[in-house]
Amino acid sequence: MSDQPGVASDVEDLAQSVADQVESFLLAVREIASSGDPGRAVPLLLLEVSQLLLAGARLGVQIDFVPSEKYEPDAGPDPDLDRLREELAKLLDGFDDYTEVFDPYVDPPDLVPSRVSDDVTAIAGRVAHGLQHFRAGRVDEALWWWQFSYVSSWGAEASGVLRALQSVVSHDRLDTDVDRTAEMERVAIAEALAQQ
Repeated sequence: MSDQPGVASDVEDLAQSVADQVESFLLAVREIASSGDPGRAVPLLLLEVSQLLLAGARLGVQIDFVPSEKYEPDAGPDPDLDRLREELAKLLDGFDDYTEVFDPYVDPPDLVPSRVSDDVTAIAGRVAHGLQHFRAGRVDEALWWWQFSYVSSWGAEASGVLRALQSVVSHDRLDTDVDRTAEMERVAIAEALAQQ
């Protein structure tokens, strides 16, 4: 936990909760990326991104966190996530690219090409940075970083990824049902013809 004096227990509880979710997200994404199973990757990524967004939303409704130091302390080297990005891109081949509405309140809205693999990797890097501060006992810096980066970047990226993954799942389920219905109709017609 924190060595910082003056950090309220409810703030520490929030920080611990977010840190737990971040750790879970990072472990799960690495496991999913290395699995080689695209059929399970999309629904599992959908679940992990959804859970991380819940943690982000909890940060978004809080008052602005203010770090105790004027300048950000060195959190150490950022994790090397190139392999994660490459594994996700390979795993998601065929549905990695998607189009995102950058800001729905701009008229006309800007459409931005994105990649699930790039966005998930960027999100992982941002939340991991906050986790480094948390592990070093700098709770206020971790909360500030997670909140700021949620509002400024990874919240929107995760929302876009969530919509893209949900769309893939929807097409998989719904398009398959249409195909099954058509197949069942063909089988019924074939059986009726065979009985004549």
